[in-house]
Amino acid sequence: MKKITSIILLSLFTLSFLSCSSDDGVTENAVFAVPIVKSLAKIRSEVSIETAQATNADGKIYVTENFLFYIAKESGIHIFNNENPSAPQNIAFINLGGVHDIAVKGNYLYADNFIDLVVFDISNIENITLVQTLENAIVFYVEYPTTSAEFYDYTISAGTDEIVTGYKLETRKRPDPEMYGIYTDALAEFDGNSGAPNSNGAVGTGGSYARFQINDNALYTVDSYQLNVFNISNPVNVFYDKSIYMNEWFFGGMLETIFKQKDFLFIGATDGMQIIDASDEFNPVFVSGFSHATACDPVVVQGVTAYITIRGGSTCGAIEDQINVIDITDIANPVLLSTTLLDQPFGLGIENDALYVCSGSGINVYDASSSAGLVLQNTYADNVTDVIPLQSHLIAVGNNKIIQYSYGSNFTLLPLSVVNF
Repeated sequence: MKKITSIILLSLFTLSFLSCSSDDGVTENAVFAVPIVKSLAKIRSEVSIETAQATNADGKIYVTENFLFYIAKESGIHIFNNENPSAPQNIAFINLGGVHDIAVKGNYLYADNFIDLVVFDISNIENITLVQTLENAIVFYVEYPTTSAEFYDYTISAGTDEIVTGYKLETRKRPDPEMYGIYTDALAEFDGNSGAPNSNGAVGTGGSYARFQINDNALYTVDSYQLNVFNISNPVNVFYDKSIYMNEWFFGGMLETIFKQKDFLFIGATDGMQIIDASDEFNPVFVSGFSHATACDPVVVQGVTAYITIRGGSTCGAIEDQINVIDITDIANPVLLSTTLLDQPFGLGIENDALYVCSGSGINVYDASSSAGLVLQNTYADNVTDVIPLQSHLIAVGNNKIIQYSYGSNFTLLPLSVVNF
């Protein structure tokens, strides 16, 4: 999930599938990352409410009492009636091109649309309405295709009231060596645009990769190095309150995920877990942190125990793949209880001393009742990346797939339904 804030792109490798090559073995062609530029006016005009439809985009899941939301990355929000988890009904679609995360409180849904925060009234799911667009309130980072592109097309850039929304890959003639510096150093800072310095209903639940959380009348969002606070006490007049840069975060890892338990926020960062006291909802303060080598790591919490999956390799870091169990009895002094190795762990969830961890091998179900260490009970070979364990059942999300399971005895899972897009 890492976003690229600044890249000095070197000529990393020669792609073997390019057929043209010169005598010295260097291919005559190279892959360029070409910026995709859209106007803010067009982005905002394309937001719409549509009938149910399928998707071909990876995404996240979010649940409320009766509804299941599939957040298709930079595509839109698919809404399912999930009163019967054995037969979820695809009922509506919010076309929202820049969406990555949502949060729901009562009758209102909050989402990002590239650099805007948008608010929808979902009190009538058959007549969803957009009630507010808070412009330039979200920091948006473009994901750069570092493993696919050798060069960046510096001739295309965003103008006034435009943003770069992504990249397309094009095979072009390799530039002359004397031009390499221009092409490889031309990638500017794509830090996005930050915001300018009554619903009392239930709050929904996101997965372990959530970057939005609601705390009473505050909506929190995280970007790479800050926690942003919005006042949602009046859902049709939401306003940006502040961005919090904590001294403890300076020179640290990038913030990636946010989990809430009671008055505390547990932020997964590339260098560990950060614990924030949010008892004063509009003035969160740093309490403590648990550090490790650079890696990708969502975190979930149950009671006085936090669970972190740590994935190294690729852009995540060199640390060995593992699950860390952290004692947070003393919230100011987190202590490592145990480490369990697991190849390529992703999202996770905890419910009634059963820890569910997604990995390359499937859903791994652990007995987490003992602080001495996790005990693997079962593995289900389903290709999923995150889970939401509810009291009633488990929901998992994979590549264009949602699977719901009932809980069986002895840490077993029994499939209830599968939605394939």
